Amino acid sequence: MNPLIEPALPGLHRTRIKVCGLTREADVDAAVVAGVDALGFVLYAKSPRAVSPQRAAELARRLPPFVTPVLLFVNETLADIRAACALVPGALLQFHGDETPQDCRAASAACQRPYLRAARIPLGEAGRSFDLLKFAQDYSQAQGLLLDAQVDGYGGGGHAFNWSLLPPNVNAHLVLSGGLSAANVTDGILQLRPRCNTLAVDISSGVEVPGQKGIKDPMRIREFVAAVRRADHHINHLS
Repeated sequence: MNPLIEPALPGLHRTRIKVCGLTREADVDAAVVAGVDALGFVLYAKSPRAVSPQRAAELARRLPPFVTPVLLFVNETLADIRAACALVPGALLQFHGDETPQDCRAASAACQRPYLRAARIPLGEAGRSFDLLKFAQDYSQAQGLLLDAQVDGYGGGGHAFNWSLLPPNVNAHLVLSGGLSAANVTDGILQLRPRCNTLAVDISSGVEVPGQKGIKDPMRIREFVAAVRRADHHINHLS
């Protein structure tokens, strides 16, 4: 079962939480203690948060049951994806580059792993031009669509796109990412949860030590998790 997808229990909502860009044992442990559901390891050499597949495997071995590792790839070869999967049993795949639906399906089938597909949404009013409904149809075999901001390079760069421009009804499991923090995640969940099948959140720079990419702050992680739970409480109280 994908930990980023909530169980279908009527009247009960629990937003799944993923922290991405882990590089240190202490940060992995802090995220687990805070109650995070999934941890992301960036296997993209140009990223400041990049780790090798071997390093990702070392960090993933610290995870207890029911906390899932996620391997993030950007335009990687099928051979390298398969090699990384062999090192990290049970990991989900996350494609964050220019991978086509065919690329994603081939890698998912070869590794026998489900996958997430990142949708890079332009900032500001330009976000209206992104056809999320078509994207969801094209990547209908993805277990979830990760919504991130489109900036130079790959990854959201700590920027949030305009959530209000998303379609009112998307037949997909969505993962909100890009520029999230403890200060805005509650609003993001309240805006997006009614628009999709289920909603999860994914954070990286928003829980880092300022100016130190890849170095997480345990207190910021705890504050972020608490903010997500406040949003869940609000939704459940209204339902």
